[in-house]
Amino acid sequence: MLKQRTLTALVLAPIAIAIILFLPTWAVALIISAVCLQATWEWTQLVGPFSLSSRIAFVVANALLLGLLWTIRNEPAAWYVIGAGLVGWLLALYWMRHFSYGAAPTREHTVLKLIACELAILPAWLAMMRLHDEPDRGHAWTLLAIVLIWTADTAAYFAGSRYGTTKLAPQISPNKTTAGAWGALLGAGVIAVIGGWLLDVRGAPLVALVALALVTVLASIAGDLFESLLKRQAGVKDSGTLFPGHGGLLDRVDALLAAMPVFVAGKALLDLAFAA
Repeated sequence: MLKQRTLTALVLAPIAIAIILFLPTWAVALIISAVCLQATWEWTQLVGPFSLSSRIAFVVANALLLGLLWTIRNEPAAWYVIGAGLVGWLLALYWMRHFSYGAAPTREHTVLKLIACELAILPAWLAMMRLHDEPDRGHAWTLLAIVLIWTADTAAYFAGSRYGTTKLAPQISPNKTTAGAWGALLGAGVIAVIGGWLLDVRGAPLVALVALALVTVLASIAGDLFESLLKRQAGVKDSGTLFPGHGGLLDRVDALLAAMPVFVAGKALLDLAFAA
């Protein structure tokens, strides 16, 4: 499994980096839209009784919504959508404290999980497009946000494998450990320092960036755990089989869905704070 994960990452990572750094935002938007719609499709498989035609209609509706969000990506109204995503993840934390809630395959629970899908995917897409479209090195900042989560995920895997004994949330994801969480935070802190330095962030702003990176990673862990909750309630191991060793596409972006709105909102606040 480790070999498969490594080979898949070695193929996908350079492609993702090239897309983020070298393509214009409109092209990135099209590619990330496809990613989000595939993740939405996989999400609909986890929510309970949902007909094929309804799943298709839901994905098509989300494609139209992404097109609408594109038109407001640089408008103040975008912050309402991103803020809704932040609130949604706070509610997800409460949901995970009562992890058996929503497990029964009822119509009401299906609707609830579809609302959760909207609050996860749409704000994350919009936050990423807004960040990437920033005139001041938006491409590089977007890559930093993504690399933070990649590094946190990798560090969590190795730290958990080597030192993990205490389970982080055994009822939701038995394989995740507190050692893995600490490893994720440590790895992200290092990347934040390196990335901030490369982006000419120094002094107090760099300290603030590291703090933002740590909060962002905590959000990414919540995103990972929430998808694990959905999979556990659905009785499946992975959201799909698209990537060997990695599962479905939703399995690869669940952390980013929670982390991206946090990073973008936090960066905006830091920009305001240090511009004053």
